[in-house]
Amino acid sequence: MDKPKGRHELKHYINYIDVIELGKRLPFVASLDKNGTEENGYRVRSLYFDNYNDKALKKKVDGVNEREKFRLRFYNDNTSFIRLEKKSKKNGICFKESAVVTEEQCISIIAGDFAVLKEGNNPLCMELYAKMHYQHLRPKNIVDYWREAYVYPPGNVRITLDYNIRTSYNTHIFLNPEPVPIPIPDTFILEVKYDEFLPEIIRGLVSLSSRRSSAFSKYAVTRII
Repeated sequence: MDKPKGRHELKHYINYIDVIELGKRLPFVASLDKNGTEENGYRVRSLYFDNYNDKALKKKVDGVNEREKFRLRFYNDNTSFIRLEKKSKKNGICFKESAVVTEEQCISIIAGDFAVLKEGNNPLCMELYAKMHYQHLRPKNIVDYWREAYVYPPGNVRITLDYNIRTSYNTHIFLNPEPVPIPIPDTFILEVKYDEFLPEIIRGLVSLSSRRSSAFSKYAVTRII
């Protein structure tokens, strides 16, 4: 497995008016993400893992320099393509690794049969299997939201607007098409990801200096309600 490339990641709480304004301004400079639908966005559903002591959550809230979290994720209710992802952060740089898992494997993991992660001998799946065994990681909660995404090739920039965030602790409904039941009101998040540099045109367009930076992730936001 290739070593993941690190990226910078900026997160800011914004409001509904910001979402509307950015949704109008960004298409003049950046391109819509190819995964978007005719409604200029797509649905994201993730299942996060943590242990009985909420290790991942506490490290995130405390701003620990080196931390990681695992999740299962699919898009637009399409359970035929599910990814296991590991996000980690070190010295302010974010890394992401991923592997494809089947719907059947996902069902088994949620049911507690995490030995299916050893099938195929994938390094990332094996790592999660080991940490579920030794660190007692377990499926913790579902995070579901709508995302508008834009890309800007110089600097490999990706800008996302996330809203209509919902959550549930009933991890067994992860693959169900029904809406996730618990809304997180008045929560709108702007994320800007880039490689070595952030072009000034993007910095100015999203007006980062006027927005409140946050150390929270959507996982943390949905756990602290």
